[in-house]
Amino acid sequence: MRTLIELWDERPIENVLAAEMFRPEEVIYVCPPEVASDSTRRAALAQYFRRRGCDAALTFVPVSLLDAVQIKKTLRKLLREHADCAIDISGGTDAALFAAGAAAGTACSVLTYSHKRNTFFEIQHAPYARSLPCTVKLDAASCFLMAGGELLPGREDNALLRNRLADIDAAFSVYSRFRPVWQRQVKYFQRISGAADPDLAAEGARTVKVDSGQATVSEELLHALAEAGLIRDLALSADRVSFRYADALTRFWLRDVGAVLELYVYAACLRAGCFDDVVLSAVVNWRGEDRKRDTVTNEIDVMAVRGVQPFFISCKTGEIKTEALNELAVLRDRFGGEDSRAMIVTASGASRASSAMRKRAAELDIEVADWSDIAAGRLPKRLEMH
Repeated sequence: MRTLIELWDERPIENVLAAEMFRPEEVIYVCPPEVASDSTRRAALAQYFRRRGCDAALTFVPVSLLDAVQIKKTLRKLLREHADCAIDISGGTDAALFAAGAAAGTACSVLTYSHKRNTFFEIQHAPYARSLPCTVKLDAASCFLMAGGELLPGREDNALLRNRLADIDAAFSVYSRFRPVWQRQVKYFQRISGAADPDLAAEGARTVKVDSGQATVSEELLHALAEAGLIRDLALSADRVSFRYADALTRFWLRDVGAVLELYVYAACLRAGCFDDVVLSAVVNWRGEDRKRDTVTNEIDVMAVRGVQPFFISCKTGEIKTEALNELAVLRDRFGGEDSRAMIVTASGASRASSAMRKRAAELDIEVADWSDIAAGRLPKRLEMH
């Protein structure tokens, strides 16, 4: 196969997977006019293929995918002009698929892909696609590129974090012991230390003003952090506290309310051993390289990819809100499609409010893991579920 004809689909994976597997010289997208004229979308797709080591030339042919007559004419013209080509009917509208069947005739190669079986199949004259298992393994950046977005640098260096799993374990162990007071204690740390102090110093009174009230440091928590190696040079007097953070990264973890929970989920994904890529703090620009002032960006707490299936995970230290569920569903649908997964991990326990949110999550096909799952050690298994 020298040329692959793709029927454009709203699900991004449908537009790239056959090209990934069969590496044609050219990919022709029969697509809506708004896609063909979107230079940012085209550039992101080209960047996707460069990242994936696929050198195929990309051609975009505009046609309404609701007009079966025009699609059939377009496909017949393309089939006349390109020898040794195949049509991938994995995606496309009903009208496009109907037109493809009418245009293909008896000599054209036609193939498809089954998400359920993760396998390509020959429809006609495509023996190279006959019951062929898909071996493509994506990374997070590629998942965004194929959908016209771009993965931006997040708050954490993921390459560095992979070497800090022992520190993550230590931080989470302390967090688990002091979870009921963690939010207030983090606000205390924010009050007595700066985010960019080169000396990593923290110093202040035992009780400080925070928000509209006060926060008193837990001496037991300070000793636990010191024993875990997360803070050093701890000094306590009758009314004062001072210490130094172990390093700048640890300081960030202890000055951010949700950081330790996110780190725990990130480490659990890594240790699951079933994901091909795991990213903490995945910031996505919806418009790819288009960095205009009004560009939409979102941060996904943890993103994991297994084969061609993206997994979007949101971490919450408090009760789950409807807004969080809706935002996660939108991100999953925009950048993953119907075969991707979404989960919210919350440090809250079961309650009447959480029961209502679980029902809403189920309606949106979002998995929920709460503190009972974490405390019982069920979260790693939940993450592995496919």
